[in-house]
Amino acid sequence: MMKITNNQQWMSLTLLIVVFVTFNSCNNDDDSSDLDGNWVKMSTFNEEARSSSAAFTIGNIGYMGTGYDGDDYYNDFWSYDMDTNSWQQLADFPGIARSSATAFTIGDEGYLGTGYNGDNNEELTDFYKYNPASNTWEAIADFGGSARYGAVGFGSDTYGYVGTGYDGSDKKDFWKYDPSNDTWEEIFGFGGDKRREGTTFTIGNEVYLVTGVSNGIYEEDFWKFDLDTETWTALVDVDDDDDDYVQRSNAVAFTIDGKGYVACGDYSGSQSSVYEYNPATEEWEEKTEFELYARRDAIAFGNGSRAFVGLGRNGTLYLDDFMEFYPNEEQDDDDN
Repeated sequence: MMKITNNQQWMSLTLLIVVFVTFNSCNNDDDSSDLDGNWVKMSTFNEEARSSSAAFTIGNIGYMGTGYDGDDYYNDFWSYDMDTNSWQQLADFPGIARSSATAFTIGDEGYLGTGYNGDNNEELTDFYKYNPASNTWEAIADFGGSARYGAVGFGSDTYGYVGTGYDGSDKKDFWKYDPSNDTWEEIFGFGGDKRREGTTFTIGNEVYLVTGVSNGIYEEDFWKFDLDTETWTALVDVDDDDDDYVQRSNAVAFTIDGKGYVACGDYSGSQSSVYEYNPATEEWEEKTEFELYARRDAIAFGNGSRAFVGLGRNGTLYLDDFMEFYPNEEQDDDDN
């Protein structure tokens, strides 16, 4: 019988370990290189770094204002031109300085309201309309629901919608704003969970609501709102599709070429991950993560074919950087 020496046993064990580690290393490299998407650094925001600003897009111009930098609340207002990659300061938002406000567009005008002013420890209901052509603001009827912050807002060519948020407790009500008679009306049918700091993206005439947090629990339900019929439809929960990391709060969302995206946010800490939703397959796919600091409470501009993400905070670090996302390109470190 052949005798196996201790030295031979050691060499065999070493070989097995090397093979195992090499195999797993190759698998990990494949996993990390399979993600599509590239982020390109754009013009830094002109003024103080901040988080929890409100933003909307009209055409190829993104608009943002308000926010908080750890010390001060803001009511300044800015535009970002996607074509020239430049910022311009506009007429100040006329309401009290605030953070975590809500914004939407109706046609070619923007609307901004609600939010929180920590100087007065006050949730807010006031709302204002912005006219880009004249660079002027006009007060409209106060929000129809309770004073709150961390709500979601979205609009159509005819109406604006605001719902969820926090008024001392988490909410799930939704309200419709009619600019023709300057009134708010509560609409019903949302069967989802209460939440604050959720997010939405719009594809065609359908708005998708996902993420948010309530009582420390990150919400996993996923809903679609038809702007024509004003009806809600429950979709597959994000955790039921083995995509529990889509769950988060304080994220941003946007649309590019008929697909929706959720980026950054908070999930027991600031996140940089990005997920793409394809309504044709009803599936989520992870994309290349945001390539600068992980962050929460950022802003996003999008015109349906281009999208930009920036500002926000990571812990106590407030940010002023800005990036454009190309979902179908390979990741390239040289353009950051």
